[in-house]
Amino acid sequence: MPPIVETAITQHTLWQALTGTPPPLALTPSAIRTATLDSRVVSAGSLFVAVAGQQTDGHRFIRSALINGAAAVISEEHGLIELDHGDALIVDCTTNHRSIPALDTHRQDVALSNRPILYVVDNSVAALQKVGAFQRLHRTSPGMRVIGITGSVGKTSTKEVTAAVLSQRFNIHYTQGNLNSEQGLPLTLLGLDLPHERAVLEMGMYDLGEIRLLCNLARPHVGVVTNVGPVHLERLGTIERIQQAKSELVEALPSAEDGGVAILNWDDERVRAMADLTKARIFSYGLTPEAELWADEIESSGMEGIRFRFHHTPKGRRATHLYIKLPMLGRHSVHTALRAAAVGLVEGMTWQEIATGLQRMTGQLRLVVVPGINDCTVIDDTYNASPASTLAALNLLADLQNGTHPRRMAVLGDMRELGSFTEEGHKAVGIRAAAVTEVLVTVGDLGRIIGEEALAAGYSPANLHILSTAAEAIEALNHLIQPKDLVLVKGSRAVGMDQIVAEITLTKSALGAKGS
Repeated sequence: MPPIVETAITQHTLWQALTGTPPPLALTPSAIRTATLDSRVVSAGSLFVAVAGQQTDGHRFIRSALINGAAAVISEEHGLIELDHGDALIVDCTTNHRSIPALDTHRQDVALSNRPILYVVDNSVAALQKVGAFQRLHRTSPGMRVIGITGSVGKTSTKEVTAAVLSQRFNIHYTQGNLNSEQGLPLTLLGLDLPHERAVLEMGMYDLGEIRLLCNLARPHVGVVTNVGPVHLERLGTIERIQQAKSELVEALPSAEDGGVAILNWDDERVRAMADLTKARIFSYGLTPEAELWADEIESSGMEGIRFRFHHTPKGRRATHLYIKLPMLGRHSVHTALRAAAVGLVEGMTWQEIATGLQRMTGQLRLVVVPGINDCTVIDDTYNASPASTLAALNLLADLQNGTHPRRMAVLGDMRELGSFTEEGHKAVGIRAAAVTEVLVTVGDLGRIIGEEALAAGYSPANLHILSTAAEAIEALNHLIQPKDLVLVKGSRAVGMDQIVAEITLTKSALGAKGS
């Protein structure tokens, strides 16, 4: 489903943000209830932002968006050729005012409230960002605090669990799906409103400077960094540049005196080093007693979740210890819980509120467990794939093995954008897969590296199936899967891992709930 967000903006918001002038008296502050970059999901009263992408140019669908009921459109100048005469009232917001037919804002008899408005801008993405920043700065309570979350792995799960915790006390707004980019985050900001007390925003990046841009729009008070790993290494070149890019969040935080807090993973040396780059207060978390908030006595309860013990040792105050059981799968979920609890503590919540929020997480976020063919159980973790997340998924597979599931099977595909870490990352996965599975199926050219390394680690050739395509894997799995098997599917959607899930599960509901 293409992303569409609910907003709290009005026609007045758009006019002021894009023109920099007060709206004309004839323009009513009618609500813009939703916003999208996809004309197919436009409905009455929507904002459609026409953006030129790699696959297609959204400007080609302006007329379609207007037919579907768009109340406002943000477009670059070349989008005007898609208009029929009288389709929309045109407001020229370009820098040089290129002789675009302009709206006479002084005429009070212009029926502004009855016709859609097309705002012509120099750059549609920059204009969307301008509207998002306007809403953040001028349409929110001065006391609202923003929590920004970044990292190579675990951003979305951390965002979801943090939102669940904060909602126990505060009126919150948070990123829906994976809207964490230079386009997605400003869409999220459009939903901010005066009643909101906290906002939890996910921040992704592909290059240096992008998180700094997102921080300029969102103005975070608290920054959470999950980890630094070789995700997008193909774009950034080195792990040091990835670390530098993630550091932009903590660098943008206000000082400790002004309420800034950097919540850092003390188990990750590259994240720990960020403590020297910020004026904000440092709040450390991890599995080490050196951290302010840490955990031990971790025990997996299989499909029932995990148990562990929290320790909070704030400087100059008595330590707190808390045993907790959470409905989240895998030992890596302990770090997710630590991050969310850290945000709760920083925001003044009680342990009772924090524990309640953690325990009310009813879903497993991106990872979905569904019934499969031949009476197997499928762990669908195909949203994305990196060495760290794949190793975590294999560790989960090891934790879940019990008498109910006599065989553990992993279906692993290519992991993309790893750059110089490509071979090393796939080999690390192959070694771990060899240790925790009874059957291993690999898909794609890079998946072959996983299989070959598993063989080198002593894996039985009879239990290894190295395949080139998703279609081959689907055909093989129909014969390989036996009753009660536990089947993990993990890898890039570029090689069709989601198609494999669709063919070996008995329900398609999990697929419809996932982002793109």
